[in-house]
Amino acid sequence: MMRDGRPSVFREFATGVSLLGRGLGTWRTAPGLMLLGMVPALIVGAVILAGLIALGVNIEAIAVAVTPFASEWPEPWYTTVHVVAGLAFLVVAILLVVYTFTAVTLIVGDPFYQRIWRHTEGRFGTVPDEGASGFWRELGRGISSGLRMLVPAVLIGVMLFVLGFIPVVGQVVVPVLGAFFGGWYLTVELTGLAFDSRGRSLAERRRALRGRRAMTLGFGIATWLVFLIPGGAVIMMPAAVGGATLLARRVLGESTDQRTRTDQRTRTDQRTRTDPRATSGLDRTAGYLRARPNRAVTPSA
Repeated sequence: MMRDGRPSVFREFATGVSLLGRGLGTWRTAPGLMLLGMVPALIVGAVILAGLIALGVNIEAIAVAVTPFASEWPEPWYTTVHVVAGLAFLVVAILLVVYTFTAVTLIVGDPFYQRIWRHTEGRFGTVPDEGASGFWRELGRGISSGLRMLVPAVLIGVMLFVLGFIPVVGQVVVPVLGAFFGGWYLTVELTGLAFDSRGRSLAERRRALRGRRAMTLGFGIATWLVFLIPGGAVIMMPAAVGGATLLARRVLGESTDQRTRTDQRTRTDQRTRTDPRATSGLDRTAGYLRARPNRAVTPSA
């Protein structure tokens, strides 16, 4: 349904989800690049998995440590509070872990993801390079952007942890809010390559994504949920970079239609065939020689 000439929220959300699926299409057009993109994700994922295992082993001790006020409570309240605290801490930890995984993987695998981003941009138009700079500058910008995004993510994590202590409501609302906030921050981070290449700041990136909030959340929440599947983050990280590039093009009003790119090339070929100025000098010379009348050759005496 269209409202005031704009798609409905549901359609925008569904479009965002579909962009992640279109990112998977890069496996068909550039399988080698996608395999390379899995390497940094696999390395970072292995380190983070070890941390999650350690967290799971010690989750009971952590729950006891953050609820000292309940140490003298009778059962079943003592156990209930510790279980609720453990679940809330686990949800917050997952939020921060998924975001940290994305930010660190993009930094570690920047050369690989730059190539995936360029491949995706090149399929639908020219590759922008307004914000192009050296490797170390790009690395510093990526780290700075990641840290600026980490601070609000931590604050939101603390808020969700507190909400988790609300019986029943906390256990339902906190995971949903975690998916919304996690999806948003994932998308802001993943679209960094496309926006930076156009000379757009982090504030401009956020503003542009807020302008298509439903589409942004559709892409982000779908990516978030896939990243929660064991091994899903490693497999989907390259596709998420491709899908985020398409999302950036959509929110900036640029084409994401392969047919548009093909039509542009077709028009260029047709113009080359019909416009005399588009032909080479050798072709024009050959045409001139063919058009000259033959002159009789008079034998010399």
